[in-house]
Amino acid sequence: MSEINRIWRHISFSDEWAYADTSVLDEIAPSWFSRREVLLENSKEYQDFMNRLKRRHAIETGVVERMYDIEKGVTETLINEGFLSSLISHGDTNIEKKKLLSHLDDHLEAVDFIFDVVKENRPLTKGFILELHQLTTRHQEFAEGRGQFGNKTKIALIKGKFKERENNPTRPDGIVVKYCPPDHVEAEMDNLIKIYEGLIEQKVHPLIVASWVHHAFTTIHPFQDGNGRVVRLIASLILIKANYFPVTVLREEAKEKYIKSLEESDAGSPQRLVTYFGEIQRRNIEEVLNLREVSQTSLDEVTNIFKQKLLDKGKHEQAQHKQLLADRRLQIYTICNEFLNSYKDQLETGFDDSVTFYIGSGRPDDSTRQHYYYHQIVRYANQHNYFFNRNLPKSYFIFGFNLRDGQKYELGISIHHYGYDDSTIAIGAFLEYKSTSGDDTDSTAPLSIKPHIISITDDAKPKEKNIKAHLESILTVTIAQIASEV
Repeated sequence: MSEINRIWRHISFSDEWAYADTSVLDEIAPSWFSRREVLLENSKEYQDFMNRLKRRHAIETGVVERMYDIEKGVTETLINEGFLSSLISHGDTNIEKKKLLSHLDDHLEAVDFIFDVVKENRPLTKGFILELHQLTTRHQEFAEGRGQFGNKTKIALIKGKFKERENNPTRPDGIVVKYCPPDHVEAEMDNLIKIYEGLIEQKVHPLIVASWVHHAFTTIHPFQDGNGRVVRLIASLILIKANYFPVTVLREEAKEKYIKSLEESDAGSPQRLVTYFGEIQRRNIEEVLNLREVSQTSLDEVTNIFKQKLLDKGKHEQAQHKQLLADRRLQIYTICNEFLNSYKDQLETGFDDSVTFYIGSGRPDDSTRQHYYYHQIVRYANQHNYFFNRNLPKSYFIFGFNLRDGQKYELGISIHHYGYDDSTIAIGAFLEYKSTSGDDTDSTAPLSIKPHIISITDDAKPKEKNIKAHLESILTVTIAQIASEV
């Protein structure tokens, strides 16, 4: 007999949700909000980005739901070029091409519908949710069900209506997942909408609201099929209303991040889901901060935009604004300085004279050292695919390891501006091997660890925890590398 895992219970909003940590998004969001209006007004690159983002959501949502599969390379082509039949060859997908394109068009139309609903400021209602389900399943004829003897079978999919029979799946390990019984669906959906409206009225963080609605909807599982597609669109709606981006779960993240975070939420621990949804938003924000606002159109047009930008720059770079950014850079530098020196002290008490440690640094307000490590930062930025704004102040730390046998390593930690907005900082790192033989064989390698990107428009203190966690990750990778070579 199969083990039963009852995840459904009457939905509620608990303190675990209310006090979930949203810093993964909060520490970068202000830079996006300051950049957003400019991109909306001028940038063709941003328009193209949004179209690609919508197509990626349309493709990945069906892959995650195992409706179809598409080769990764073909996926990227479809995202960049559009859903064209000529771009799909035999063997690129596991279902008929015509059927695939029907599903993709349905999903894309549903994403566009969500954006239209935001513009129209329509409320979240049961009627809207039913309409969304009908749209996303328009070309889906069947759902998976079970016959009277428990065998898998296909049943006609009811579109735009809540389920009329149980839809409790059996996992590969034999565990049966029990969702909300059909008789309770109407009442539970009423309760979900009521709680959602209360959270909006209380101005609960939209990341928490979107994550909770996704979790609650999933435990109800109100439709015979299509629940995942619909709820990701509803969560997207909540975030788009707050000027964020759709929730796109990538196929490579589905099992280890998405499913596991949902399971932890079912068990009363929502932090992992909130963090994951925040990481999705952060991924998109990091990309848009690297978009140019001026497109290469006609010479007259770019000349006029250039002229206007110079006028705006004069207004923007008021003393107060420049001082604010300078203060925030210094705050970030101070946080890093205190952490690195504290860790150096800790190392010195734990090692004998087989190794010595030292720290050097350059402050963001020291104009004499702004050219230091320029090439290393460019290599690091290129490796991680972002624009390093060399015209704005930066700071750095050198954490040295002198080994008794003559080997010498220097970890460089650079705090520099990221993307085209002046309010965004990246903390990156590179490792240098310093030759002591005098044969000029020094070598430098950017660390594979991604940069930590934060906004400096507001106080850096709330970002301290995540900054220190990033520095700890950098040191972990560095010491592991050195230990492998000695």
